[in-house]
Amino acid sequence: MTIRVLFDPEVTVGAIDRRVFGSFVEHMGRSVYEGIYEPDSPQADEDGLRRDVIDLVRELGVTIVRYPGGNFLSGYDWTDGVGPRAAREPRLDLAWHSLETNQFGTDEFLAWCTKAGVEPMLAVNLGSGTLGSAVELLEYCNVQAPSRFARQRAANGHAEPYGVRTWCLGNEMDGPWQIGHQSADEYGRKAVEVANAMRLVDPGIELVACGSSGRYMPTFGAWEDRVLEHTYDQVDYISLHQYYDPYEGGSHDPQSPRHGDTASFLASGAHLESFITEVVATTDAVKARKRSAKTINLSLDEWNVWSMSRFHAQPARSTWDVAPRLIEDTYTVADAVVVGDLLISILRHADRVQMACQAQLVNVIAPIRAEVGAPAWRQTIFHPFALTARHAQATALVTTVIGPGLTTAAHGEVAQVSAVATHDPNSGAVAVFLVNRSPDADAEVELHPRGGPAGPGVQRTGPGGEPAITHTAVFDDDLMAVNQQSAPDRVVPRAVPVLANQDGVVQLRLPRASWNVVRIG
Repeated sequence: MTIRVLFDPEVTVGAIDRRVFGSFVEHMGRSVYEGIYEPDSPQADEDGLRRDVIDLVRELGVTIVRYPGGNFLSGYDWTDGVGPRAAREPRLDLAWHSLETNQFGTDEFLAWCTKAGVEPMLAVNLGSGTLGSAVELLEYCNVQAPSRFARQRAANGHAEPYGVRTWCLGNEMDGPWQIGHQSADEYGRKAVEVANAMRLVDPGIELVACGSSGRYMPTFGAWEDRVLEHTYDQVDYISLHQYYDPYEGGSHDPQSPRHGDTASFLASGAHLESFITEVVATTDAVKARKRSAKTINLSLDEWNVWSMSRFHAQPARSTWDVAPRLIEDTYTVADAVVVGDLLISILRHADRVQMACQAQLVNVIAPIRAEVGAPAWRQTIFHPFALTARHAQATALVTTVIGPGLTTAAHGEVAQVSAVATHDPNSGAVAVFLVNRSPDADAEVELHPRGGPAGPGVQRTGPGGEPAITHTAVFDDDLMAVNQQSAPDRVVPRAVPVLANQDGVVQLRLPRASWNVVRIG
C-alpha cells in the first residue's frame, strides 16, 4: 500500500527555533578532557582546544551547548574552575566517581563556544549549591559594573561580560540519584527564589526549570505541575529529558520489553512525541489554573540513544580516575535512524519545543568521537543530525501521514512512516524528513504538496518547470553497521533516485529502517 504524506507550505506548526539543534558538554568521562580539550594533541590550538572537533561541531550544525552538566552539576563549585590553572585544585566528582582536575572551567568553555560558533547554555547548581553561588556565577558572566565577581572575571583576562542568555536552574532534581535531590515543592521553592535573585542581576536572561528526568519517572506529571505552581511567573521553559535504549525496546521504562526488540526501538519517536504532548498539556493546565497570559515552552535539553541498561550493569569503579572512559557507545545504522526520527518528533512540535540538546557532543554517547593523538571522526548518528540542521529551515509544516501502521510491543500501533516537512519562504525550498520504521519492508511513499503542482511558495527550478528534487538517505543492509576509527566512513548518507514527479506528486521508495530527507526547490 502506498503511504501518502500531505503538507501545505501555508499551513504551519510554527517557526523553527534554531536552538533545537543544540548539544551538551558535561564533565563526564572524556567529553571535556580528550574530547574538546586536549592541550598535548597535534590537533590542539593555542588554548588547548581540538581544532578537528571544532570543525566537526560546525559541520554538525550545533547552535547552542549546555554546560557543565548533567549530574556533575549538582556537586560542582564553579569557582574551582576559574583563575590561574596552576592554582586550581583537583576535586572529587561524586556523580561519576572521577577526579576533576578543574583545568577546564567557565572561561575555557565560553572561549570554546566563540571558536565553535555556538551559543552557551549555562546551568547553576541547585543540588549542593546555593542561591548565592548561582547569583555570583551570573555576576561573573554578565555584569559590566566593577563588582566583586565582574572584577574577578576581568582579572582572569575577560574584561567584557559574556552576556550568557540562557540558564538552567539545576539538573534532574526529581532523580533520587541526584546530589541534593528534592521533592517538587522543595525544588520549586528553591528555584523560584534563585530565579528572582538572578533576574535582579540580569532581567534579560531566559530560565529553564527542571522537569522530569524521563517519562518513566513515577513523579512525572505531578512534578511538572508542582514545580510550575511555584515558578510559572519567573521561568520561560520547563525541561524534559529522555533516552532510548536499543536493549530495552526503546524508552528506559521498567514496563518496556527487553532484549533487542528492534521494531519497538525503531518506533522510539512515537514515544517522544507522546512525552512532548503530555508535558505541553501539563504546562497549559497550570497556565489555565493561574489565569496566565504567559506560555511556558519546552527545553528538551537531554535526549539521545543510549544503551543505559548496559551502563547500569557495569560494576562500580573503585578508583578516582581523571576522565575515565564512560558510556562511549558506538552507534549503529539503527541508532542513526532513531536519532533522525527523534528530530522529526521535535520539529513536529516546533511551536512548543524551542530548545533541544542532544547529549552529549564528544565521546560520551556522542555523534563525534576522538582519541588521543588521532583525528576525530563522525559516528553514524552524526549524519541525520547534520542534514536536519542544514535543511530544516524557517518553519515546520503541519504534516499528515496516511497509510499502514506497525504493531510494536513497547508503543502499540504506530505509523510505519514518520514525517515532517519544513519550508523556507525566502528561498521557496521545502525539505521533507521521513523515517521508515519497519525493520523488514521498504515503503512506497507519495509526497503531496497541497495548493498546486509545486505547492505555494515552492520554487520551480527543474528544466521542465517542475521543482528540482533530491533524495538522500541513511540506511544499510546491515542495521548493526558502525563507523569507527579504522573505518570512519563505513556509514554515510547516500543519494537515492526519485521514482517519479508527476503533477506535483513526488513518488519515493524508502528503504527498510531508513532515515531520509527529500529537498524540493
